[in-house]
Formats: sequence, structure tokens, C-alpha cells
Amino acid sequence: MRRFLLSLLILLFLVACLPSSSIGPQPSVSLLTNLTSTSTPFIPASITPTAVKTSIPVSIPTLKSLVPDFSHIIFIVFENKEFGTVIGNPLMPIYNRFAQEYVLFTEYYAVIHPSLPNYLAMIAGDTFNITTNCEDCFINAPSLPDYIEASGRTWKTYQEDMPRRCFIGSWGKYSQKHNPFIYFDPIRLDKTRCERSIVPLPDLALDLAAGIIPNFAFIMPNLCNSAHDSEECPLNIADAWLGLLMDTLIPSLELEGKPYLIVLTWDEGQGDHSCCGLPEVAGGRIPTVFVSNQVKRGFQDDTQYTHYSILKTIAEAWGLPYLGHSSDENNKLIIAPWN
Repeated sequence: MRRFLLSLLILLFLVACLPSSSIGPQPSVSLLTNLTSTSTPFIPASITPTAVKTSIPVSIPTLKSLVPDFSHIIFIVFENKEFGTVIGNPLMPIYNRFAQEYVLFTEYYAVIHPSLPNYLAMIAGDTFNITTNCEDCFINAPSLPDYIEASGRTWKTYQEDMPRRCFIGSWGKYSQKHNPFIYFDPIRLDKTRCERSIVPLPDLALDLAAGIIPNFAFIMPNLCNSAHDSEECPLNIADAWLGLLMDTLIPSLELEGKPYLIVLTWDEGQGDHSCCGLPEVAGGRIPTVFVSNQVKRGFQDDTQYTHYSILKTIAEAWGLPYLGHSSDENNKLIIAPWN
């Protein structure tokens, strides 16, 4: 009898010490979603928070698990070609080989014409009402590099034929309109930061040799190698340039053995095709390819995406805030290609 009473007292003590939130029904996922801000990513139905205490902020699971945490994300951007001009074109066998072996997006759209506002959209989520290829239309706003640096990561843009670091203006076959980073005041006006991260293309070979590839790299060929001046420089020239670059870049990334993503894309197409809440006349349908050790091989994704979708996907991979229109629901997160 004494042993029974002692056991009963211990049981009552343990029950009294339990937090009230651990007794009774738990909050549903939909309820938690409704209580969070609209910027909180959607919570998959299979994830159910447990034992939530009202006095402690709830850590809401995000879609980050559906996007790899890449060690390196590298953009290589070409100029002014529609999907049908590139895919299947015998002048671009290397580009088409990557499209066949890795991931090809069949419904990917630029946001506007001409070039510059598309480049701004890629790294800042907005065109800032810029509708020309102006060279003095500087912007005082945050951009992707700000958030990359705040997260402890590194970035560089490698610009072919740019005469020197942090150069302002155009020179020969280097065109400033293809270098969005120089337009942002927080970068351009900080000399140390600008010269560290806006560099000529030959610096890429030095960084690869030294094993100091930045976490985010934006590689821009000149007006010939980007296929911009296609009458003077046919598509096979851009294709050969890409082949030489990838022959160096991919082995370096594979040797490191970490998750990486190479984005092959175009600033705009030749048409005015649109999707995803963009204006009725937009930037055209462009042939975008993902090359990565994290993707399903030989995969085609027919989801409609825009430049803002890749910006959203980078933010999700690295836990960064969504910039501008990348937060719009119409600009979908890219999740289908990942293993």
C-alpha cells in the first residue's frame, strides 16, 4: 500500500510539471501558416510542428529542404536569342548537349526588352522602371550581393573585356549594360567592395587555380562571345566559347566535391512572349539550362518561370530574403529538377 501511494504521488508530480502545450490537440499546419506573415514560405503538409509553447517563437519549417544548399551558384549569360533559335540549332551543339544531359526549362521567360532591365531583374528582383540601356541610371537599392555578403558568402562578376576592376562605362566589346552590379550605388560607390568583386574575366582563371571560387559568380562574355553581335559573330562562336569555359569550370567544381549549380541563360529573346503576371508584351521565351551535380539528368521542366524565379530559388537555397518580384506568387520557386 505504501509503495502504491508513493508511485501515485510521483505520477501526479510528473503530470503537474508537464507544460500545458504538451497536453491535448496540437495546432494544425494550416493554422500556423495563417498566423505567420505573408512572406513565410508555404509549409509542406507532411511537416507538423509539435509541442508549441506560446511563450517561445515558433520555428516554421520552410521549403529550403526542397532546394539544395549550393556551395557555388554560377551564372553564364548570353544575349538576345529565343528558345527556338538555340535549342536544336546545329550551330550550338555544346549548348544543346548540356540541355540534353542536364535540365532544360522549356517555358522560361525574360521580363522585358531591352537588355539592362533584365539584368537588373536577375539580381535585384525589379526593373526599377528602367526601359533603356542607359549607362547613368544608377540605383540606390539593395541587390543580391548585399544579402550574399550578409550571409557570410562571397561573390564576383567576371566581365570579359572590361579594361579594369570596377570600370564605369563601355569599352570595345565590353558593354556596361550587361553588368548590372555596377548600377547599384552600395556597390559602385564602395571602392574597396567594387574592386574586389567587379573584375575582368581573366581573374576567373586565377581564382580557379587558387581554389577560391566565390559562392556566387556571374560570368559575362563580350559582345561577340555572348551572341549579341550575331551577324559578325555567328552562334557557333558563342558555343565554342562556352565549351572552353565549361571544360575548365566543371572539373574545378567537381574536384571540390560540393553541391554546385551553373545557370546557362539569356537576357531576353527575340519575341515578346510573356507569362507569370508579366506585362502582356514581355521579354520572350528563352532557353535556360541548369548544369549541376544535384539535378535529375536528362530532365525537362515545362513549368513557367521568369528571371525572378531563379532569384527566388537562390534566396531559398541560401536562406536569404526575397528581393522585389521574386516574392510574387506568380514567380514560382524552382523545385522540380532536384534529386
